[in-house]
Amino acid sequence: MEKIFDPSYKDYKKSRKWLIGLLESEIVEIEFTKKDGTDRVMKCTLQEDYLPEYGVIEIDKDRWKKDALAVFDIENDGWRSFRWDSVKQISFSIGEGKNA
Repeated sequence: MEKIFDPSYKDYKKSRKWLIGLLESEIVEIEFTKKDGTDRVMKCTLQEDYLPEYGVIEIDKDRWKKDALAVFDIENDGWRSFRWDSVKQISFSIGEGKNA
């Protein structure tokens, strides 16, 4: 399986920017491998309507260049991150977010 978010993939920049755009408009379920080797499934978003007023982080327009991406975990009500190279699967339903 190709890791489309890993820098070794030729279009990884487009892939990362696509996922960030999706997170800004939808709730996305991301399956990834944590640093300790365990797998995790997280329902997360970057939609402003879901983000806490007290914890809004400054959005870095070049965040796709980083090794990991910070997202808001809607089930655990807090900020979490995943490493781009650990993503195993992505799923979403169009219109699931608050802006739908």
